[in-house]
Amino acid sequence: MFAVIRTGGKQYRVAKDDVISVEKLAGEPGETVEIAEVLMIGEGSEVAAGASLLAGASVSATVVEQKRAAKIIVFKKKRRHNYRRKKGHRQQQTVLRITDIRGVNGPQREEGAADGA
Repeated sequence: MFAVIRTGGKQYRVAKDDVISVEKLAGEPGETVEIAEVLMIGEGSEVAAGASLLAGASVSATVVEQKRAAKIIVFKKKRRHNYRRKKGHRQQQTVLRITDIRGVNGPQREEGAADGA
């Protein structure tokens, strides 16, 4: 089962036990974070997508760590004008481990297993 979530202005395709780095979210390591902005959920060939968001769907994740990304160098130059500026920037990030994906009607995996058996 996978889900497409939106956080920090970006979209991520996640599955259970995936580890992703996202824009900084509030939370200490070990805390659970709920992400309600689920755009799509799929399992095999079955896909459920909403007009913008899936109502009632959510993804649970555990905060692994708060860190800073690699440094990005911002260099500006205007040739023949002796103008050079060099700046660095490090973005704050949160590392998440996906623990659970809940569909619109609760856990979909349990319902599918009962029908297929």
